[in-house]
Amino acid sequence: MGHNDIMNTAEDFADQFLRVTKQYLPHVARLCLISTFLEDGIRMWFQWSEQRDYIDGTWNCGYFLASIFVILNLFGQLSKWLWGWNCGYFLASIFVILNLFGQLSGCILVLSRNFVQYACFGLFGIIALQTIAYSILWDLKFLMRNLALGGGLLLLLAESRSEGKSMFAGVPTMRESSPKQYMQLGGRVLLVLMFMTLLHFDMNFFSILQNIVGTALIILVAIGFKTKLAALTLVIWLFGINIYFNAFWTVPAYKPMHDFLKYDFFQTMSVIGGLLLVVALGPGGVSMDEKKKEW
Repeated sequence: MGHNDIMNTAEDFADQFLRVTKQYLPHVARLCLISTFLEDGIRMWFQWSEQRDYIDGTWNCGYFLASIFVILNLFGQLSKWLWGWNCGYFLASIFVILNLFGQLSGCILVLSRNFVQYACFGLFGIIALQTIAYSILWDLKFLMRNLALGGGLLLLLAESRSEGKSMFAGVPTMRESSPKQYMQLGGRVLLVLMFMTLLHFDMNFFSILQNIVGTALIILVAIGFKTKLAALTLVIWLFGINIYFNAFWTVPAYKPMHDFLKYDFFQTMSVIGGLLLVVALGPGGVSMDEKKKEW
């Protein structure tokens, strides 16, 4: 069987998969995509004290917040009262509350398909807030994963624009709106950052093969060539890696590694959700697959 025959067979399989799953694939994609926000919001509830103490200790926000209140309030008695109050815990608690309700409410809105665009913007804000608060900005690996998570939200935002347009069924349109096309392009490009964090520069055969195949697939997704097939292959590959390397359920809950693996597992599931959206919706107008139709 030649190369073209193999590719045609694989594409036929991908098309058949889409025909069978088209009714519920977008719902699965959205659930996977918001899973990391859902898990993190629940964790904020059960680990309230630990999260608050971490933020308070990391940023020394007690002194910061008290200083702001003293400056804004020029009355001496009020400022003395504020210095005696544990403002650090107050500010850290506000951070935890924002994460808790911001993420859970965003997830509910996305799953219920209400105000999805506002939910996406809110979740973008949560990503930015966590990037600063947890010093992710200086950790390249986690920064790339947060950017990949943002790419998934961009795809979700693009999908919500499509649904908004579908309300005007029967009205002719010349082309897909440019903002949506570029959101899909940006989402695809950001999603591939997740796979860059999975590359291993070991000299064994398995690592070399994984790097070559993975790099080829992420390039195909980024440029939008054979996009649905490449994205579906990445979903299968990434899901297998996630189950194998991030099996948090095999680690006792009291060990720090349990939380680390759990965090990594759900972040990866969110990227899988973004890729499933690419499979379900296609690459968009700014892609080689779309340009081929004009040739």
